[in-house]
Amino acid sequence: MNKGQINTNLGQISINPDVIAFYVGMQAVECFGIVGMAAVSVTDGIARLLKRESMTKGISIKIEDNKLVLDFHIIVAYGLSISAITQNLIETIKYKAENFTGMEVKKINIFVEGVRIID
Repeated sequence: MNKGQINTNLGQISINPDVIAFYVGMQAVECFGIVGMAAVSVTDGIARLLKRESMTKGISIKIEDNKLVLDFHIIVAYGLSISAITQNLIETIKYKAENFTGMEVKKINIFVEGVRIID
């Protein structure tokens, strides 16, 4: 797994993709309409809602030419516009990830794995 690299006049900073995944995961679940991250079972194809401590399993981080490619597997709230939810997620995560890491976000892919009724 490639680490993000930031070069400064005093040295080099390496960012582990797991750190980025945890941060953007915490930001994502704060977005309107996101119930949580999802893990999809390979054997039966069923998505399950991840608990907060394991939400990074629903996020994949790739670093290409020191730019971030983020994949989110999410569960959305029933009755809301998926288009509006995902647009809000993209804008929020792009802004927060770039400010947090100092790296450009090249692409954000969103996979809606389920819908849940929230109380």
